[in-house]
Amino acid sequence: MDVINEIIRQSAIGPLSKGYKSIVLLLFSSIVTTLMIMLVVLLLNGPNTIQFGY
Repeated sequence: MDVINEIIRQSAIGPLSKGYKSIVLLLFSSIVTTLMIMLVVLLLNGPNTIQFGY
């Protein structure tokens, strides 16, 4: 946890208030979670729905 706090403190959001930090981290984590869910859905259903050809 100390490493995460150090990274946040030395990043661009370091001087912001705790509210803005939490909003930025929530937005980032929601984007990453959405991308991971999309990857899993694509890997599970991709061969059935994606077709290449003319």
